[in-house]
Amino acid sequence: MACGALSGRAGPPCPRLPRRLLFLLTLSLSGTYLCYSLLRCGAPLPGPPRCPPARSAAAKKLLQAPRSCAREPGEPRAEPAWSRPEARPGANSSAPARLGSKRLPQALIVGVKKGGTRAVLEFIRVHPDVRAVGSEPHFFDRHYDKGLEWYRSLMPRTLGSQITMEKTPSYFVTKEAPRRIFNMSRDTKLIVVVRNPVTRAISDYTQTLSKKPEIPTFEGLSFQNRSLGLVDTSWSAIRIGMYVLHLESWLQYFPLSQILFVSGEKMITDPAGEMGKVQDFLGIKRVLTDKHFYFNKTKGFPCLKKPEGSTFPRCLGKSKGRTHVQIDPEVIEQLRDFYRPYNIKFYETVGQDFRWE
Repeated sequence: MACGALSGRAGPPCPRLPRRLLFLLTLSLSGTYLCYSLLRCGAPLPGPPRCPPARSAAAKKLLQAPRSCAREPGEPRAEPAWSRPEARPGANSSAPARLGSKRLPQALIVGVKKGGTRAVLEFIRVHPDVRAVGSEPHFFDRHYDKGLEWYRSLMPRTLGSQITMEKTPSYFVTKEAPRRIFNMSRDTKLIVVVRNPVTRAISDYTQTLSKKPEIPTFEGLSFQNRSLGLVDTSWSAIRIGMYVLHLESWLQYFPLSQILFVSGEKMITDPAGEMGKVQDFLGIKRVLTDKHFYFNKTKGFPCLKKPEGSTFPRCLGKSKGRTHVQIDPEVIEQLRDFYRPYNIKFYETVGQDFRWE
């Protein structure tokens, strides 16, 4: 049959039909590619990463209002899951931060400055049943007028089985702190990290000297009259080490059974043993053991071994482990004589000999 007859009229032969089919096929392919491009948020060309494909539940919304791969001006960049604090290796969390509630602390590290409080805090934070504030809130000595709700807002979220903690070493020498903590909760457990008071005073001075190089010498600050052996107890570096005097204020509100005294020296020589006592005192399982520690010869104190998934081991900051300034041995001996009666009375009061003599 003739091509003109098929079309019902006379005219050019059939070759027009393949051209129309080719046109329709091209149009169909173009439409398909356009739809694919819309669904994939851009063609798969080299450049910035494409938006992830839309979930099936949102497919219709996506077709109605295509989203943009670019962030809106001022919109924060999405934080990767691994960079959130609760997802980082060694982070002090056994549950996402959105779970649990903020509670007032059940345990406090109240002292002493330069005794080893930071080490105790960082080590105990590894325990899954403990959540602690990293910085020092100074609530019971500097910010008490802000109220307990402000203090509570600083705390991390915890589950019912977890203990909330914080550390502020200056509480131990603050006269109002024991009463204020008692008024918050008479059941609060208190941890005091103590250290040879002479070594502690030198460490305190070393830290201050690093910030204020112009201060007088250690010897000049320690004595009112060195030739007579008159120690200046008004200097805080000396007064903090008179532990038994400060302890009297605490025993007016808390029994010894609620206070744990941790040896700063043993935190260096036997961290697992001292942290075992801390865990027992808090009533939690002994998770931290010898296998978690190693001695860092450069810093001169223990560090936590590398947690799973972490690149580096967990050591205290650069400000820890400073080399102490050199002190005249005669000055050290005079200070030992000064502290001896205070130390002995402290041993008798707490029922523990720290062997500083």
